[in-house]
Amino acid sequence: MKQVKTYNNKQSIIALVAMMLACFIACTNNDKPRADAVADRSAMPVLMADTVNTLISDSGITRYRIKTARWEIYDKAKPPYWEFPQGIYLEKFNQELEAEAFLQADYAHYNEDDQLWELDGNVHALNLEGEHFETQQMFWNQKTERVYSDSAIKITRATSIINGIGFESNQTMTRYTIRKPQGIFPIKDE
Repeated sequence: MKQVKTYNNKQSIIALVAMMLACFIACTNNDKPRADAVADRSAMPVLMADTVNTLISDSGITRYRIKTARWEIYDKAKPPYWEFPQGIYLEKFNQELEAEAFLQADYAHYNEDDQLWELDGNVHALNLEGEHFETQQMFWNQKTERVYSDSAIKITRATSIINGIGFESNQTMTRYTIRKPQGIFPIKDE
């Protein structure tokens, strides 16, 4: 004889409620809201690095050091650029790995296409001849190998201080012209 399993009314209701609850839970969207994708990739840096201290070598000899608190590279911007929003410090080494020149600023921006550096705020530089340059803004065009500024400039040399407004120089800052010199200039009597 075949046995038939029967459910009472109470069991059927519990099974029906359990199935409905399972369907209800499965159909609800508990996903967290998602941020929309960034439409403008040019506004996002491809690289953000904090506390950078890097050495650059040439033919296996360490030549330069770059130190910065923050370095951002915007490769998709038009034109692509690097930004150093918390300042930059560049150092040039001689053969004995002694620092012989440096350049520092509170802010730096490098345009990759034009190969143009813009240095802003408390710009200080020491050239290979030991002359110290101080200004608020300086540009370095790597294509033309020129350094220039329209801002006030102070150049401290071993025996004198030169002040002026604006200057232009070769990129080693050893041959320069002050556009509007100011101050007292010592002249040797012969």
